[in-house]
Amino acid sequence: MRILLIGDIVGSPGLKLVTTVLTGLRKRESLDLVIANAENAADGSGLSPAQYRKLIAAGVDCVTLGDHIYRRSEICGILDSESNIVRPANFPASAPGKTWTVVPAADGTSVAVVSLLGRVFMRPVDCPWAAIDRVLAEIPTDVKVRVVDFHGEATSDKQVMGRYLDGKVTAVLGTHTHVTTADEQIFPGGTAFQCDVGMTGPHESILGRRIDRVTETTITFQPTHFEVATGDVRLSGTIVEANPATGRATAIRRLVVTEAEAELLAAGK
Repeated sequence: MRILLIGDIVGSPGLKLVTTVLTGLRKRESLDLVIANAENAADGSGLSPAQYRKLIAAGVDCVTLGDHIYRRSEICGILDSESNIVRPANFPASAPGKTWTVVPAADGTSVAVVSLLGRVFMRPVDCPWAAIDRVLAEIPTDVKVRVVDFHGEATSDKQVMGRYLDGKVTAVLGTHTHVTTADEQIFPGGTAFQCDVGMTGPHESILGRRIDRVTETTITFQPTHFEVATGDVRLSGTIVEANPATGRATAIRRLVVTEAEAELLAAGK
């Protein structure tokens, strides 16, 4: 089976690209499951219920989130009521949302999806290693395919988690930094790993935001509004192939869809 994790969707440019290309992309890549990190979809920070519904209607099977999860408080109702969206499992137990979920893939395989938040240079949260141990103990043993979205700043944090979970989950794929890393690999125990799958949004930017605004504030300390940029919109993600019977990954590769490719996919080419 083939699973795609789409990296942080940034603002309306990223959202539009995903909803435009996903039908064609699922067909071209023979995808059985699509997971999308959408914590930056609402003008660069947060996710609205309407945007969540657009992603699901476009063909996203499960939505993961990160440190900006509650920037749009209206998403809390969706987090509590819907079964295909998860919050970081190492948030407090009282936080809105589910710590893990199981969603059906197109080939009939049940896939567990978990989100975790890193601790280095991030907001204070509970231990992600203790949290994932609790979650793995709760997931039914017959659900062999398990995907972890590790939303973190530091590559060291992500690598420790990847090695810790080797042989216990199908994939540990990083999000949050918006920069695709070239370290995709399969660990000895059969777990696919990559520090960051990248950003889905405008790449003529600084992490999805207007270059002039970010530069001005960085240099002068003069506050500006970090508006979402608009140029060179790309979808970044990673495809993992897995054996549904064992849950072990068999292949991993990076994926980039440019605006030019998007037009062809939207046209069914």
